[in-house]
Amino acid sequence: MIKRLLKSLREFKKPAFLTMFVMVGEVLMELLIPYVMASLIDDGFEKGDMKVIVICGVILLGCAVVSLTFGCLGSVFGAKAATGFARNLRGDLYRKVQRFSFSNIDKFSTSSVITRLTTDVARVQMAFGMSIRMAVRTPMMLIFSIVLTALISWKIALILLAIVPLVIGLMLLIMKVVMPVFKRLFKHIDQLNNNVQENVRGIRVVKAFVRKKFEEEKFNASSEDIYQDASKAEKLMAWNMPLVSAIYYLSLVAIAFVGTMFVVKGEPVPATILNPDGGVFTVGQLNSVFTYGMQILSSCMGFGMIFVMLMMAQESMRRIDEVLREEPTIKNPENPVMSVPDGSVVFDDVDFSYAGDMNKLCLMDVNLSIPAGATVGIIGGTGSSKSTLIQLIPRLYDVTGGRVLVGGTDVREYDMTALRDAVSVVLQKNTLFLGTIKENLRWGNPDATDEEMVHACRLAAADSFIMEFPKGYDTMIEQGGANVSGGQRQRLCIARALLKKPKILILDDSTSAVDTATDAMIRKSFREEIPDVTKIIIAQRISSVMDADMIIVLDNGRVNAVGTHEELIQNNAIYREVFESQQKGGENDGE
Repeated sequence: MIKRLLKSLREFKKPAFLTMFVMVGEVLMELLIPYVMASLIDDGFEKGDMKVIVICGVILLGCAVVSLTFGCLGSVFGAKAATGFARNLRGDLYRKVQRFSFSNIDKFSTSSVITRLTTDVARVQMAFGMSIRMAVRTPMMLIFSIVLTALISWKIALILLAIVPLVIGLMLLIMKVVMPVFKRLFKHIDQLNNNVQENVRGIRVVKAFVRKKFEEEKFNASSEDIYQDASKAEKLMAWNMPLVSAIYYLSLVAIAFVGTMFVVKGEPVPATILNPDGGVFTVGQLNSVFTYGMQILSSCMGFGMIFVMLMMAQESMRRIDEVLREEPTIKNPENPVMSVPDGSVVFDDVDFSYAGDMNKLCLMDVNLSIPAGATVGIIGGTGSSKSTLIQLIPRLYDVTGGRVLVGGTDVREYDMTALRDAVSVVLQKNTLFLGTIKENLRWGNPDATDEEMVHACRLAAADSFIMEFPKGYDTMIEQGGANVSGGQRQRLCIARALLKKPKILILDDSTSAVDTATDAMIRKSFREEIPDVTKIIIAQRISSVMDADMIIVLDNGRVNAVGTHEELIQNNAIYREVFESQQKGGENDGE
């Protein structure tokens, strides 16, 4: 997992390496200072030698300046590496999500993806920034401080060695207890984000149904869950620093006591590299081992900080890695077909299941042949898999069995961009984006001229209401198209699809919110202006498809009948029943 995440480091490997390199320099200076201090005390102050005092003072000043310089450089390089790593990681996550097929997207909620791109990446950034500084500094300081302490007094070194595993074991225990709480906490954060997003997006419905109190209670419940888990995690982690600090100060007391006893009793010190002549334990050496002891215990506390940060980041890393590991279920073939010759569509013994399970099929034994340029209507009850059927044409999903051919070629053999450029789909959930009407229309064709946009909008019966806005095509659309009606939103989406100049145009119940007169106007424009484009229209109203070249009746995922309006009225009970019920009950006009 860590190896996969670190691939996002890329051009920031150099500052990350430099961070660790300058940390080595900082540690060496900090390790040298106690040794120089021992000489200053024993050979300078004790003996009253001003020359030694001056030399040691200059060396200490130099060590302090170099250590400060390395520390500042470490902060600069570390910040650059951490923020750059987070930028790349966030970009990699976003691009991975963009490559997902519909089946991949179905695994992750919108709020969960947003949390991973923001909160989780921020936690990983903090953990990485701390790790590249502390990963070198902490173990190096710990090891060399113990070694240098042992060279001065191995008895005091043993005291410190006994404490290190105690501190590390304590932190591991706390981490084991806290991790399940963090996992639960992130799920509650996802739920809260989902509630907020849903509430803001549907604020008009909330107000219309006077559900403000209900939404507030739902928000408060999610917020309370987060509070309970977060406070529990914080309480558990709060034990970390007090316990480690208690061990830290008790250890310093023990070192001070033992060291003082050694000085008073004149404890013999064997000859070492630091003290070739041996002798007895001195005040200067006591000062050194005391400082080294503080460094050792500070390193243990540093390990504690790293553990806590990694503990908090581990679940975030897992959640990010979950997205990075997810492989798109739909990929380009090795040698794709780069152009779609025409808009003919064939369903050849097609079976489909969202779960990929032949025992849980949504579509079964579908066999259809749609010639290029035909107008096709699809009728069926709720849950009959009408939308599922048309989503197989631009390969938004792959068939579970059989094959779908467009222009005589299996859709799995096409380059996905080439195929989807040839197939325009206006889905049930029409989405407009924050920006002007022009900017939204140019999603269909970034290079479309103003004349082409106006023509597409006239075909979609959208030009008339656009020109009623004070700014016309420069009118700003709010996020999700909240400031236009459902029918207007549908017509803008149809115009956007037409700008692609597709070979196949699919309307998935995309005129349900327009009146019958406007619906008829749109269909008339299609017949006259784009006769060579294959038009597939899913509708609930018979009037929207009754003049189609062929009408497909779906029932429970199977093709129940195929024919013209007149043929189906005579021969198909399902179609006739829908038609008669709509004739008796009338059809809803208006937006």
